[in-house]
Amino acid sequence: MAELFMTAQGKKEKEERLNYLKNNELPEVLEKIKIAREFGDLSENSEYDAAKKEQTILMNEIETIEEMLRKATIVEDADVSNDVVSIGNFVKVYDMEFEEEETYKVVGNIESDPRKKYVSNESPMGMALLGAKVGDIITVKAPAGDIQMKILEIN
Repeated sequence: MAELFMTAQGKKEKEERLNYLKNNELPEVLEKIKIAREFGDLSENSEYDAAKKEQTILMNEIETIEEMLRKATIVEDADVSNDVVSIGNFVKVYDMEFEEEETYKVVGNIESDPRKKYVSNESPMGMALLGAKVGDIITVKAPAGDIQMKILEIN
């Protein structure tokens, strides 16, 4: 199994989500189960079945987040250099084919989010970016073909 990395910001977000699930959603689901039990025969109680299913989904998410937090190596902001791309950096690149500038954040796999332009260190782009310096031209091995990008800034 590959090592899991998480930025300090990602850790904070996961902890906030975990806190919300445990302190808000879980009590609500437990209350639904309690109310559904009062309806009587559990073998034909759809409200009870739905609440138990919701509890299972919720407990799975809680366990997944707790496992991530236990196993992840946290990359602290103070440990991130602006000399070489590493996990936690924002990287401004110039796409040489489309002649566009884009900014990405390199994060651990569990934090990746294409909508935010958070790229995983294990993705083709993340692997190409890691270790690069300003001025370097990198090649991203994408399924649609190689993409060349020039590193403009590392923050």
